[in-house]
Amino acid sequence: MCRVLNIPKSTYYYISKKTNGVDPIIADVIEIFKMSRKNYGTRKIKHQLEVKGIVASRRRIGRIMRENGLVSNYTVAQYKVHKQPVNQDPVPNEVNREFNGRAPLEVAVSDLTYVRVGGKWNYVCLIVDLYNREIIGYSAGPNKTAQLVYEAFARIRYRLDQISIFHTDRGSEFKNNVIDGVIETFNIKRSLSNKGCPYDNAVAESAFKVFKTEFANQYAFDRLDYLKLMLSDYVNWYNNIRIHSSLGYLTPDAYRKLAHKKSV
Repeated sequence: MCRVLNIPKSTYYYISKKTNGVDPIIADVIEIFKMSRKNYGTRKIKHQLEVKGIVASRRRIGRIMRENGLVSNYTVAQYKVHKQPVNQDPVPNEVNREFNGRAPLEVAVSDLTYVRVGGKWNYVCLIVDLYNREIIGYSAGPNKTAQLVYEAFARIRYRLDQISIFHTDRGSEFKNNVIDGVIETFNIKRSLSNKGCPYDNAVAESAFKVFKTEFANQYAFDRLDYLKLMLSDYVNWYNNIRIHSSLGYLTPDAYRKLAHKKSV
């Protein structure tokens, strides 16, 4: 029949896989996109389809996304807040941009960012384990202070004396008597980025780019308690549901559990 109609066989096989001319994976693509909170692009959707036993090209997935108005949050341009002047503390950079291949809780990195709440700037602090990029500590508050960092430490569910190095930029909220007290109490080694060099804290910078794109830019917060509630929900999703390409498309929690199982 293909010879008589002068059409390629591939056209027949492609059309035969469709139902009434409708691509059968549309529902799967839409479901995965919604479950990702509108964050996944074609690469991660392709991986999730393969997990379900569905093989599809990124081009095909991209076409379905365009036809159904599925636009990833990452297509939106990001606003970058300017850095404030840094301190001159002599603490060295112990991490030295060696972000990969770290053991669990060997290095925890942190940073703060701005979030608009009721027309005013509020702040969020995140603490990330370099081992599996898990957000192990977080906090939100009206002021950019050491107390905000202290509250993020207080949320860490692991023993603080298991953290070997705490690495941040040179903001005063990270190097002060309050945080020094935490560091000394739990015998954690301090590490600071070099002056004016954001690449020394690249993982924290990257985590906040994701945070701004997937969370801060997607909601309108009218109260601080609402921000805190939604932040807790996002961290849970980020650690336990969101797949990370740098972890072989596993979640931070799944990556940690898999590594633990292999070591037993």
